[in-house]
Amino acid sequence: MRKYKSGGQLESVICNCCGKKMVVKDGVLREGVISVHHAWDFFSEKDGEVHHWDMCEECYDNLLGQFRVEPDVEEQVEFV
Repeated sequence: MRKYKSGGQLESVICNCCGKKMVVKDGVLREGVISVHHAWDFFSEKDGEVHHWDMCEECYDNLLGQFRVEPDVEEQVEFV
């Protein structure tokens, strides 16, 4: 869950899973976080809803441990 200051600068990020408050300094997130922004479509029970949430790296690793099929992972060679 993200909160922004009135000027649009990032103020805080909280893991929606465990509630951990992430480190944000000068509007820059300083920890690994996965952010999900998903618009549900016609064939779901959530049609028309858009869900936004953030998860810390530890909770993400725990979630991956529950997957029956591992996600594809590739190495990023250029950082922007």
